[in-house]
Amino acid sequence: MPGVAFRARSPYSPAAGGRSQGAADDPAYGRHRVRAVLGPTNTGKTHLAIERLLAHGSGIIGFPLRLLARENYDRMVAAKGERHVALITGEEKIVPPGARYFSCTVEAMPLDRSAEFVAVDEIQLCADADRGHVFTERLLHARGLVETMFLGAETIRPLLGRLIPDADIETRPRLSQLTYTGNAKLTKLPPRSAVVAFSAAEVYAIAELIRRRRGGCAVVMGRLSPRTRNAQVALYQDKEVDYLVATDAIGMGLNMDVNHVGFAGLSKFDGSRPRRLSAAEVAQIAGRAGRGMRDGSFGTTATCPDLPEDVVAAVEAHRFDPLEQIFWRNGALDFGSPDLLLASLQVPPPRRGLVAGNQAADLLTLDALTRDDDIRRLAGSRTATRLLWETCQIPDFRKLGDDSHTRLCARVFTSVMQTGRLPTDWLAAQITALSRSEGDIDTLMQRLSGVRVCSYIAARRDWLDDAPYWQGKAREVEDLLSDALHERLTTRFVDRRAALLFRRLDEAAGQDMLSAVTTQGEVVVEGHSVGHVAGFGFQPDPLAEGPSRRLVLRAARRALREEMPRRVQALVAAADAAFSMSGDAQRLLWTSTPGSAAPVARLRPGAALLQPMVEVLDSEFLDGAQRQRVRARLQAWLHGQIAATLAPLFEAQAQAQADPLLRGLLHRLVEEAGLVGGATAISVSPLLRRRLKPLGIRAGRLALFMPALLKPRQSRLRAVLLAVRAGVSLPPLPPAGAVSVARDGAADMAPAALLGALGWVAAGPVWLRLDIAERVMAEVAWLTRERPAALPSDLASLLSVQADLLPAVLRGLDVRLRPAAPLPDGHAGAPCPPLMSLARRRDPQPVTQAAPLPDAPGRTRRDGPFAALAALRVDRGGGR
Repeated sequence: MPGVAFRARSPYSPAAGGRSQGAADDPAYGRHRVRAVLGPTNTGKTHLAIERLLAHGSGIIGFPLRLLARENYDRMVAAKGERHVALITGEEKIVPPGARYFSCTVEAMPLDRSAEFVAVDEIQLCADADRGHVFTERLLHARGLVETMFLGAETIRPLLGRLIPDADIETRPRLSQLTYTGNAKLTKLPPRSAVVAFSAAEVYAIAELIRRRRGGCAVVMGRLSPRTRNAQVALYQDKEVDYLVATDAIGMGLNMDVNHVGFAGLSKFDGSRPRRLSAAEVAQIAGRAGRGMRDGSFGTTATCPDLPEDVVAAVEAHRFDPLEQIFWRNGALDFGSPDLLLASLQVPPPRRGLVAGNQAADLLTLDALTRDDDIRRLAGSRTATRLLWETCQIPDFRKLGDDSHTRLCARVFTSVMQTGRLPTDWLAAQITALSRSEGDIDTLMQRLSGVRVCSYIAARRDWLDDAPYWQGKAREVEDLLSDALHERLTTRFVDRRAALLFRRLDEAAGQDMLSAVTTQGEVVVEGHSVGHVAGFGFQPDPLAEGPSRRLVLRAARRALREEMPRRVQALVAAADAAFSMSGDAQRLLWTSTPGSAAPVARLRPGAALLQPMVEVLDSEFLDGAQRQRVRARLQAWLHGQIAATLAPLFEAQAQAQADPLLRGLLHRLVEEAGLVGGATAISVSPLLRRRLKPLGIRAGRLALFMPALLKPRQSRLRAVLLAVRAGVSLPPLPPAGAVSVARDGAADMAPAALLGALGWVAAGPVWLRLDIAERVMAEVAWLTRERPAALPSDLASLLSVQADLLPAVLRGLDVRLRPAAPLPDGHAGAPCPPLMSLARRRDPQPVTQAAPLPDAPGRTRRDGPFAALAALRVDRGGGR
């Protein structure tokens, strides 16, 4: 392969006037810059290279894998548009006429083009005995007109510094931590784990075990096509499976959500002999765990022993022995004759640190073909020898171990030399023979290898008429085989029940799945209980384990989409007794079957305290019309409950409509659900008080209220409405029937503002029920109307407080106690009782000193509906 530097002028070079803005802004512009960005995996090196490439007017980047080249081609297209970006690999060539940015495999980097920016990824592969000479050729000779960037591991730093003394070398740290966790059984590996094995047989065996014990896994091997590999990766990324089993092909080009990497072996066959993995190779594979800022872990599994301590330390610290040599092959080839070509390919390395690698397949093929007399006669010119070398470079993807690949290369060379073109019927026959999707996994992978060879040949426009057409035909067959291979892998290594459900979920016949909802709300799919319906939501069974759990749940959801319309109709037709409120008053419950009350809606504040709104709980199974039907039924039930429970209040309002004096007062009382705090004994005239009494309304000294609404059932509903308006959960309330509650013991109950609004009066150390407090204060007022009176002996019992607390309680009610005068000396008899009197003035104020609840009404406006009431508030001392 000729060692041509990327320095020739092009329409995008500075000399041609095509200087890019990105290059112009670069301080290195005007002088050629070679930059090496080194570091472990997950350091953002490739991202940096793509950013630098796109900042220039033109650029070429070489990747070690076709999959990586394709992935980054898509990124570049998204940034620059299809007409400016090219993809060149052995099997694919997409080169628009105006292409300026090239994503390539390293072998396919276009040597005849120039670019401002050139980059090579994974440059440490110079040390690979099979492909290393290609990377070394790029390292020594590939240069951008403005900037060249080499990306790779820190291990190549010393050699790179010696070979390219003017290179700027920087090291990037890993973005996340990598931690060794030791050995773990396959069945104990955490979810989102990748298991790495080093032969197809091991991969299959491990995948079978994970299928049986964990439900299935995705499989990634180097022989998979990009389409199949992407489909398997998507199976993992979409969390259809939680495990991935792969060969060391996972080490480059796959950025996935892997949290842990488990090694099922520590040795591999490198093409010539089995050998142990180096610490750097372990790190390259283990580095798939913990991408971005997320930490990862690695360890061993199955029968693999623990990693040696020195290897663990090296991987965790990212410190490895530097490379002492890289592989080289002469790039300045002599095409004078086949013998001269062979001789030039076998020139020894020219300097220290460069060594010859393994005998590459192209060299072995050339050596075999030069022994054929017919081939030698055809290769009698420089052009013919160059063509012979190009045909020998057809990749041997099939690796059959016989001379079939050599014969294929001979056929291509002979046909092109004799007729100038390959016969299209021959290529058509090759592609047709491979376009069969039946067979097992190994058969399909072998056919894919054959299609890759056809794709490589079809990409040569100088060998074929209508090369784009044949590229398309080869791609069609590759897609066909790739899809079939993905299906075989999924069927074999994912639980077959799960695979069946997965396919049927995506088909129109999905409604025919064996799924049902029992009368008790149990959801059964393919004979397995997977959860219960609660209201209009699906609750998966946490104990529903098994290989097909996720897909079975998806099937259940499909079945529920048919069940939910029936349940909507059942709710709409249900009797009122089927509905209730949750204990915290946050949810409305529906009892669809006995003993199965489930939340279906929540309460939200409405336009008024007695008009709360119903909001149906979120459900993926209800559409807008169904939600409205459910809401309307629940709203009707709620309004009915309020109307029935607070019926005395609404009846009083109806009776007051004809009386202007009462109408505004009742409106205010309804707004506050039957209780308006504030002193009324001195602000409501006796006439108005007498007119309120038949309506069941009492204008007491502490509040205007309806005693009937202080009963437990009515009081609880009022508490619910007040909590909804305040946007809080319903707190614990005083026990039903209680007369007093100790204030110290009420710390875990409702706040003071809510207790006051519910009809409880703060009286010293206790809360008193409003009607009891009003009764006591009325009796005290009557008894002390002319002079202080003796304290009744049964007052403590009436207030349900201890006798020693009675004075403090009475002080809280503005009742003054005067100690009894002692008996005169010499007199005998019972002591005189204490005397009591009521404070003559009690300013209007709320029932408690606590802050009012949200939305409490403000002061009366002169133009408001209560202006008439305000006129009635006459002070005993005069107008007010």
